[in-house]
Amino acid sequence: MIRIGLTGGLGSGKSTVAAMLRALGAEVVEADELGRELMEPGQSVFAEIVRVFGPEVVHPKGRLNRVRLAEMAFQGMRLKELNAIVHPAVIAAEQTWTEQVFRRNPAAVAVIESALIFEVERDARARGEQESVLADWRRRMDRVIVVTAPDAVKAARADYVLDNAGDQAALRAQVEALWPRLQAESNKSPAEESLE
Repeated sequence: MIRIGLTGGLGSGKSTVAAMLRALGAEVVEADELGRELMEPGQSVFAEIVRVFGPEVVHPKGRLNRVRLAEMAFQGMRLKELNAIVHPAVIAAEQTWTEQVFRRNPAAVAVIESALIFEVERDARARGEQESVLADWRRRMDRVIVVTAPDAVKAARADYVLDNAGDQAALRAQVEALWPRLQAESNKSPAEESLE
């Protein structure tokens, strides 16, 4: 088993690489999708957002008014409050997902696509957190892949870098060359050697 964090800047091609890895046999989950699910009515994240930001973030149809919430978070300088609610819940959901994947297939390559792997950790450490779920996010991954177009800061911290400066065929060739290495690492990483 192996846990892969897949990251990169906006428009870098993360989703394209995730789809390629999925086609090769990887299990893939998107952090953004998990976040959206957790922000649905009936979820604890939804309730906490409403408690912290007030009922004005609820659309008349009962769901979050994402436009209003974004205004309050970004323009109202409350993004840290929102992230403090959403990020730990998403990371917990990712953990649950990987546990389920590895129960089904101990040799799985589990990929978590997230734009903010390094940023979540950086921000937590800047707040003085050392051992929180946010501060050790990177350590929860066995390997990190950065898709660049270009993103040198993230590339310096990655285990593998996929350069998306060319065409899709060139990117696919890089993904296909990396895949056997990920599978080999997964097959030699027993569950008891988990980095958690």
